[in-house]
Amino acid sequence: MAKFMLVYLGGEQPSNPEEGKKHFEEYREWLMSLGDAVISAANPLKDTHVISSDGKANAGSSTLMSGFTVLEANSIEAALLMSESCPFLKIGGTLEVSELIEMNM
Repeated sequence: MAKFMLVYLGGEQPSNPEEGKKHFEEYREWLMSLGDAVISAANPLKDTHVISSDGKANAGSSTLMSGFTVLEANSIEAALLMSESCPFLKIGGTLEVSELIEMNM
């Protein structure tokens, strides 16, 4: 089976702790519903820096990427189907789904 990376882009922050807890519970239930397809469930990102071609690092992001999940599926179509019900979409976020290519070195 192939591995796929779901990249989380954008999305609204919860307006209060209760909303945050509700969203987290929906996200946890979604991941649990995917069962063994979930290889690496929740990988939020923080303290992002961009290193430019001149080697200088600047705080911030050049994208809206806030984290990622790795899934295993038979095809991109299957990975897309799993991703369509992700609760991140309910908070105004978008997902990019890409197949991970295994490199033999």
